Amino acid sequence: MLDLGRLRALHAVAVHGSVGRAAAALGFTSSAVSQQISKLERETRTVLLERQGRGVVLTDAARQLAGTAQQLLALVERAEVTLEEQRGRAVGRLRLAAFATGIRGLLPGALAELRETCPELEIRVLETDPYLATELVARGEADLGLVQDWPSVPVPMPEGLSRQRLGLDPVDLVLRAEHPLAALPVVPVAELPGQRWISVPPGNICHDWLVHTMREAGEEPDVLYQISDFDTQIALIAAGLGVGLVPRLGRGALPPGVVARPVLPEPTRRVFTVWRTQAARRPAITATLDALHRHWPVRNAAGEPITPPTGHPTD
Repeated sequence: MLDLGRLRALHAVAVHGSVGRAAAALGFTSSAVSQQISKLERETRTVLLERQGRGVVLTDAARQLAGTAQQLLALVERAEVTLEEQRGRAVGRLRLAAFATGIRGLLPGALAELRETCPELEIRVLETDPYLATELVARGEADLGLVQDWPSVPVPMPEGLSRQRLGLDPVDLVLRAEHPLAALPVVPVAELPGQRWISVPPGNICHDWLVHTMREAGEEPDVLYQISDFDTQIALIAAGLGVGLVPRLGRGALPPGVVARPVLPEPTRRVFTVWRTQAARRPAITATLDALHRHWPVRNAAGEPITPPTGHPTD
């Protein structure tokens, strides 16, 4: 009989494209995943992975088996949801795929609360881009996704997923206090052309938004520094090397000499959660969603907390 854990390992390699990334998603070491695949090869008497350069590729037999594994894992999930419902409380493991500033600005409080209120629930967090997070949830490699997008650059939503909006995350222009635009209480988008930008690299949804917005303003943005981490961007801004658009969620106190100014029209990220519709009744999902809503932070451009709206916003 085929071992479900080994099938899960093979499915993860098929989804993520490498043993290392599969191990990170599953919370194991690369060696542990490789051992699972080796045992599965012995059980099936079939070669499943072949070396290609420094990596591996799945054989035709492995791809077929990975497809079967996905179907089996979906059946197991439905059984787990039923059992968890019968218990009436959040138990087991929940895998959460989330973007970096969402992890920093939202998860510490929510996860600490869940540790106290749901002691039988183990939550594992994987930092990833929103584009990939929805795919991981759709494929069963994550149970819940914390995702952000822009109205002008929406994240594609695979079939079989449900979503709920957490809130809106305004994005401010961050720049040196002596910069001419810092004298404006609100900076119109029409004033942004001609700036030297510090931004996230291409392929990131925030970069896509900057390019889209500046092209609408009639200019290709001059991005001098492509930096994934917003704190590093702010350090470069503090050194006078350019300006940046930085979201409020997860943003700490700005260093001396650096200010944030709202932009008009206001650039706003939509932050939402996604999960597989078939798992919507799972207590672990509903408990985590409730905790995320309770800890949603609302701040002004200066980073000061303001009174959040009540209720759960929906799309």
